[in-house]
Amino acid sequence: MESILWAAGGTGFTFLMTTLGAAIVFLFKKQNTGNTQKIFLGFAAGVMIAASVWSLLIPAIEEAESLGQIGWVPAAGGFILGVGFLLLLDTLLPHLHPGSDEPEGLKSSMKRTTMLIFAVTLHNIPEGMAVGLSFALAAQHGGDPALYAAAMALAIGIGIQNFPEGAAVSLPLRQEGLSRTKAFICGSLSGLVEPVFGILTVLIAGVIAPYMPWLLSFAAGAMIYVVVEELIPEAHLGEHSNLGTMGVMAGFLIMMILDVALG
Repeated sequence: MESILWAAGGTGFTFLMTTLGAAIVFLFKKQNTGNTQKIFLGFAAGVMIAASVWSLLIPAIEEAESLGQIGWVPAAGGFILGVGFLLLLDTLLPHLHPGSDEPEGLKSSMKRTTMLIFAVTLHNIPEGMAVGLSFALAAQHGGDPALYAAAMALAIGIGIQNFPEGAAVSLPLRQEGLSRTKAFICGSLSGLVEPVFGILTVLIAGVIAPYMPWLLSFAAGAMIYVVVEELIPEAHLGEHSNLGTMGVMAGFLIMMILDVALG
């Protein structure tokens, strides 16, 4: 029960940060969001890269070795499965990336705004899983304070990058013609999948305990897929791509410091 409360608190924080980020739409004029988008998307990418390595892949290897397994096998296998899972969703789920006119996924009659929301909601599934898995891992080790601290660092890092990610939903929706209020609501709700998947992960933790190394690396693979497929390319669209690059570096640095300092 304690781990569920921790996971609910951690993913609740990430959802709150998505909501705060979505509120950025009230501060910007409709036409002046391009450079801000680059910085926000780059920052989110940097955080996700660092979180995938320090908070997911390294713990996956350590957990596998503690179970008497070859550390790199579940790390690599889970990573491949995570990439495959996101690739499948990317192929099937109709969605539209900001700045693009061509939807991806199966053909659909859904509105552009709906597909824009789906594009970012897709990102939040592995993020919610990652936070839930970290708290589940801590619970499986008897509430190890160090593991709980590492899980909290991950939740804080994901929450920080959810701030720009919330803006990355609401600002394009505003550009598509939605009112500021509707763009804000849609941006906020895009983060709701994180508490859902985070808490579900903890609830089934007892069943998935033997597969924890695979699941940790699965979440890492899914997150890295999102970074390479979507966040970094979108952060470098048009001129002044160095803004996106600096955003990536800043996000990576902050998440690395958080994980090492709190973990």
